[in-house]
Formats: sequence, structure tokens, C-alpha cells
Amino acid sequence: MEYLFSKEKIVMNKVFSSLDRFVFDFCSILEKSKINYVIVSGYVAIVFGRSRNTEDIDILVEQIDFEDFERLWKTLIKKYSCLNTNNAKSAYFEYLLNKTAIRFSEKNNFIPNIEFKFLKDEKDAYCLKNAVELNIHKRRIFISPIELQIAYKLALGSIKDIEDARFLFKLFEHDIDKKELDFWIRSFNIKKEIREQLGE
Repeated sequence: MEYLFSKEKIVMNKVFSSLDRFVFDFCSILEKSKINYVIVSGYVAIVFGRSRNTEDIDILVEQIDFEDFERLWKTLIKKYSCLNTNNAKSAYFEYLLNKTAIRFSEKNNFIPNIEFKFLKDEKDAYCLKNAVELNIHKRRIFISPIELQIAYKLALGSIKDIEDARFLFKLFEHDIDKKELDFWIRSFNIKKEIREQLGE
């Protein structure tokens, strides 16, 4: 896979999968609505070629007021269904403000779905502030910094998550900031034997 890598932007060419189109189309609505977001977790590895399935795409969103959320909601429900509730007030006040995700899928199709949630802590805030633009065929989305994503996946610790971390590390080993990766690994208190599974 050919790509151009910088701290702020990754440019690559690939054939869009149906999952890619789903994600890019959803995120284009967020961008047109001027909602700041960042994609984290499994899709970050999948979009770069990791061969595995996923049912959900995790998107962290800046906390917005209800009026802005209601405008976004009215735009989204033209194309998508919310799997939690059909009411914007319920989605906002009962779910999002209580740090619980809401899920959006294309109408009459439960999978895949977007797991949409507000930032919950300082790591989430850092992730959003330092989001990396991923540009494919002149379309863009914003994803987690690769260093933070690798450490986060190691911290989760399942076989699937460690394989995601190893995939990203091997792909971007000569591009990422190793000191930053070390910082996040320490921040997550990742044990040495887990770190060693990156295969450095």
C-alpha cells in the first residue's frame, strides 16, 4: 500500500469497500454540520488494510449543545436510523450527556453502525485535538493519532486488539514517533510482555 505520512495528514490510495463508503459518507455529514469528531478503535486498522470484520465504528465527538445536536439529528435521520431511540431529546439527555453512546445505521440495516459518543476524558480530548486527517481519493475523515491508537489497542489486551496494534505498528513503524508511543504505553500502564507483542 502506498501512502504519504505526516503528523497531521496521511494520504493514500485504495479501493473503497462498502464499509469505507459508509464511514466516509457519515463523516461528511458531521463535517458539513461543523461537528468536530475523531474515529478511534478497530476501523483505524481496517481502513489501512487490516483484514477483519467489525460491526461498529467508534466516533468521538466534541460535546455540543442540544440545539446543534438537534440540527445534526434532523440531517442524519434522513438517511440513518438511531438504534437507541427515535427521539433527539432522549438521545441527547438520556444517552450522550450520561456518557453513553448512541448508534446510527443505514435505514433497515443494523450492521455496520456508528457508535457516536461525546468525549469522556483527557485522552479523548487529546485524540480529538490531535486528530489526523486521512485523505483517500480527495475525500477525508479524521482518525486517532497512530501512536495513541497502538497503545490504546495494547491496553485493551484482547487477541483482536493486540493484532490491530501490531498491524498498525508494522505498517507505520518507520513513520511514527517512538517517544510518543512510549509515552502512551506508560500512560496506559501496559506491561512489558504486552509491549513485546508488537514485535519491535
